[in-house]
Amino acid sequence: MTDYTGASAIVVGGSIGGLTAALLLRDLGFTVDVYERTPTALDGRGSGIVLQPDTTRWFTERSGQDIADLSTATNYVQYLDRSGDVLYREQCTWTYTSWGTFYRALLADFGSEHYHYGEFACGFSQDEHGATVRFVSGRIESADLVVFADGVTSAARQRFDADATLRYAGYIGWRGTVALRDLDPATQAVLHDAITYDVIPHSHITMYPIPGENGLGLDQRLMNYVWYRNVAAGPDLTEMLIDKRGFTGSVSVHPGQVQDRYVAEMKQAAADTLAPAIAEVVTAAETPYLQVLSDVRSTRMAQGRVALIGDAACAARPHAAAGTAKAAADGWALAAALSDAGGDIVAALTKWEPAQLQLSDSLLRRVISMGERSQVTNTWTPGDPDLRFGLYGPGR
Repeated sequence: MTDYTGASAIVVGGSIGGLTAALLLRDLGFTVDVYERTPTALDGRGSGIVLQPDTTRWFTERSGQDIADLSTATNYVQYLDRSGDVLYREQCTWTYTSWGTFYRALLADFGSEHYHYGEFACGFSQDEHGATVRFVSGRIESADLVVFADGVTSAARQRFDADATLRYAGYIGWRGTVALRDLDPATQAVLHDAITYDVIPHSHITMYPIPGENGLGLDQRLMNYVWYRNVAAGPDLTEMLIDKRGFTGSVSVHPGQVQDRYVAEMKQAAADTLAPAIAEVVTAAETPYLQVLSDVRSTRMAQGRVALIGDAACAARPHAAAGTAKAAADGWALAAALSDAGGDIVAALTKWEPAQLQLSDSLLRRVISMGERSQVTNTWTPGDPDLRFGLYGPGR
């Protein structure tokens, strides 16, 4: 293992992927500084994460925190029909967390001394001795290694691949959460121990329980959902993305900011078309928000001493529940390449890049196919093993 004591690294983007990379680089000996564009602690808007091995690996191998203290679990996967009857049910254990719970746990391990809020990185340059990051504030920082983990709207991606731009998938995801305890007892009984789907023509919804802000118990848990609904590109979508302040979102409209008429229409559609238990969750969510589903993949992830990871490199639709797992996998693979490189950072990145590009390509192809099956061809079949979650393939 190569010791990088005395070397420095900058991670741009302080979300889950960036923090995972930062922690791993620090373990190699790097002095690591993380620069996050938002001015305050990040807020996951209550979103849930299906946990996969790469996502949890930091906590199972390196952290003093127990992943069991950060997650919930269910024992079944089930599909309901319009009447509420179970169309399909199989025993299958999945674990989940809330975005905020997981982020705060990673940040607790990294600490706040080298975590910088309110710094938007807008560009970089490099030479044989190091790389320099430029910020909109006028700040300039240099390091031996720079990792961009700045998400789907990455400012750095264009410098890796000028043609890698967001391509709208043709549908949006409505997201929201409801306290499990606030649901009808019969609804709780149906939903609390399963990840639950409802598939209707040209659409599907999935939901599962995640930790609440105050704990993991049934009384604290939230039921988290995402409902995929087709919206054609054009003026109707543009109008939908104008929030209550008059600002237009490019990738999402935040909780409490979606225009009331769209929320009302969505909830009415849920009541009219979804299984009763599922419709109850959707209609009870007080501040649903929407996410624009898009695809993007850079054909490069390494450029000298600068790496591009996670959604910055490849943003894939969430059907495989693999976004955070892919970001973490990029970080673990990068750390392994650096560990074996004898201190040659450029060589390490060159070695690391091909496998991660291949992984992002296979993931993107798979989730596009999954989306087509639910939103276009209506061939999403309950119980089909090809539709299972997994970063490396269905169920893997």
